[in-house]
Amino acid sequence: MATPGTKKSVLNRIMVQQGDITRLEVDAIVNAANTTLLGGGGVDGAIHRAAGPGLLEACKALGGCPTGEARITKGYDLPARYVIHTVGPVYHGRIRDADLLARCYAESLTLAHENGLSTIAFPAVSCGAYGYPIQAACQIAVDTVAAYLEKYSDIRKVIFILFSEDDARVYRKYLESLAA
Repeated sequence: MATPGTKKSVLNRIMVQQGDITRLEVDAIVNAANTTLLGGGGVDGAIHRAAGPGLLEACKALGGCPTGEARITKGYDLPARYVIHTVGPVYHGRIRDADLLARCYAESLTLAHENGLSTIAFPAVSCGAYGYPIQAACQIAVDTVAAYLEKYSDIRKVIFILFSEDDARVYRKYLESLAA
């Protein structure tokens, strides 16, 4: 878990921005997918539309993904080389929800590591239709990523890209609290 005073070298590798994840030129973007991996609403639908039909065909071949796990495909028509699909939990306020959400980030980073990727961008997994409160999800996301970056140096940059400026502000505020 990240704590105030988290190493500056780790925090310098984490960025927050508001915008459209489908426009980022990074090694991989993370898709907040559903268990079928066949597209849906929100960021999932946006990524599928921007990537083109090749992504849907690749996802069909994967045969789905359980909650808390991740799978990787090419990026097809996206500027990102790869898409890492992870399935976050539907929020019910249980401890298990937090564990599953942390696994989404950890498994996504593991796939990036295993595939030699050094830049990765995450949306706010589970915060849209799945109802996870942004503040709690932010802390889980940042803490999980910071813990990974403390152990491994291969990931040079992690971007949390949020659809709304309000959500981006939550992430910025939390990161600032860790830098204190």
